[in-house]
Amino acid sequence: MFARPFRVKSNTAIKGSDRRKLKADISAAFPSLSADDVSELVPNKEELNVVKVYAHKGDAVTLYVLHKNPLFFELEKRLYPTVYVLWRYPNLLPTFRTWTPVLQKLIGGADLMLPGVVVPSSGLPDVKQGNCCAVTVVNNRAPVAVGTAAVSTAEMCSLGMKGRGVCVVHTYMDNLWAFGDKSGPPSLPDAESVGQGVNGEDYNFDEEEVEEEEVEKCVEEEQISCDTVTDQTCSGFEELSLAEQAEEKGEKSNEEEEGNQDDQKSYPDFTEIMDALLFQCFLHALKSKVKKSELPLLTSTFLRNHMFSCCPSGKQLDIKKSSYKKLSKFLQAMQQQHNLVRVKELTKGVESIVEVDWKNQALRSFSAPEGIDDEAVLMQDGGEGEAPYNPPEITTLYSVSARLGPLFLEANKRKGAVLQPAEVRSIVTEYVKNNELVDENNKNYVTINPTLCDCLLEKSEYQEVQSLKWDDLFSRTLGRMQECYQVVFPGLAPVTRKGHIEPIDISVASRGSNKKVTLIKNLEVYGLDPAVVATALQRRVQASSVLQPIPGSKDKVLVQIQGNQIHQVGNLLLDHYRIPRKYIQGLEKKKKK
Repeated sequence: MFARPFRVKSNTAIKGSDRRKLKADISAAFPSLSADDVSELVPNKEELNVVKVYAHKGDAVTLYVLHKNPLFFELEKRLYPTVYVLWRYPNLLPTFRTWTPVLQKLIGGADLMLPGVVVPSSGLPDVKQGNCCAVTVVNNRAPVAVGTAAVSTAEMCSLGMKGRGVCVVHTYMDNLWAFGDKSGPPSLPDAESVGQGVNGEDYNFDEEEVEEEEVEKCVEEEQISCDTVTDQTCSGFEELSLAEQAEEKGEKSNEEEEGNQDDQKSYPDFTEIMDALLFQCFLHALKSKVKKSELPLLTSTFLRNHMFSCCPSGKQLDIKKSSYKKLSKFLQAMQQQHNLVRVKELTKGVESIVEVDWKNQALRSFSAPEGIDDEAVLMQDGGEGEAPYNPPEITTLYSVSARLGPLFLEANKRKGAVLQPAEVRSIVTEYVKNNELVDENNKNYVTINPTLCDCLLEKSEYQEVQSLKWDDLFSRTLGRMQECYQVVFPGLAPVTRKGHIEPIDISVASRGSNKKVTLIKNLEVYGLDPAVVATALQRRVQASSVLQPIPGSKDKVLVQIQGNQIHQVGNLLLDHYRIPRKYIQGLEKKKKK
């Protein structure tokens, strides 16, 4: 459900009536929670937000967020707890245990299969088909996944522990978990011995071999794109089991650190996994995507058009979560440590891949993982032939100006602090209440004190205006702040800039006597490759296109296509790339039929 990024539709504070309804729904869905427990999860006097999102498949989900952590989410009128709640109340749901390596498969979007379930001596929990349940790993009772039972306990046993066991909807390390504070699971010792079999009999075994066998059985092949890692860097972290790492650290540390070792033993290092995925996509892109004729190739284009398309389904490539943090550092390591590529700064501040060592042993021995069809990747997303494109999320923000500094001083927001409109309203409201400025005779008005006078009024109003309406107060505050915007591309860190975002500009110009050409600029602002857009338009309208540098503008290119093609350009941007109409300028100039 949340293996891929979701889109936020709205984020609002919960109403009093909705808060009471939520408490009643939680009590009904989870009767094991006492009234005090429910009041602790949903406090009366603390701000609780209702966040409505759309999952990557279009499912509408409602999140209930407290202190920036999602506590519950509602899907198809059913309430589920997140791992943040389950870590506080680990016995809230019936749980199924599995092996540690299975966790990465669940994070990737797989369901828990019955061969991967570790049956305790007390037997499986009694559940019916569709009941909400949790998943834990051996040696730790802290749940790492939430889902619904695919079949009842009786059917699990009658099926010989084969088939799907739990339909997973949320896991530790997925995008819903990342929406919170990204804290790790606590270490809760498991009373059950790991060395007990299905029938509860003790026996000795090689834990690493058993875990590998269970992983092969418990994950559906069609749901998991190949996770094969072929280089020494990738195979190293797979071959060295997490249990062995914990044992090596245990020999060097004292007995007081055993709790921390158990926690490290149960959960893999996410940075190492992202490094391995990054290296796999890098090799795959070089071997199957990049052609010698394309060199020199912009590093940003290489990442966006080639590496992202090589990422297995159900996984998200995020350089920020790797040990390299930046694309330039990763490519530098590939150049210095592996001699795979040579990167050079052809223009100031812009790096390009100028050479690839096609004879490198690591590149020659690499084989593309099964399950990733190159042709399917190239032709997906509308069949235009380019890599999949997801439009960015654009949010309007406001920066505190020097004039408004005294107004935001109590909220500890200095000059330059960037805030959302809702945060600005909240801070101004708090300031008015703390200073008792609400008009006693008419609560729709706010009395102007010296600070508000200096911050919000013009000099000609100093003697005339004694109070303002709430709406006027908010609009004046926002009007005197520096407008900013934040752009969030899937898989990349948010980018915040001052001013208004430049719209994609479409215009028609005359060339020669009666020749018309269509000009398109500012595509780069929205993460669109001008060369890819030009090729797509050329195929649609069967007309020649050319790319021209924009004078005085760094790293921006103008797309020119023959004829008045505003209608076709608009259809491409609106329907295919899903760019909102308000960010496209010039559509009104299209030819009238």
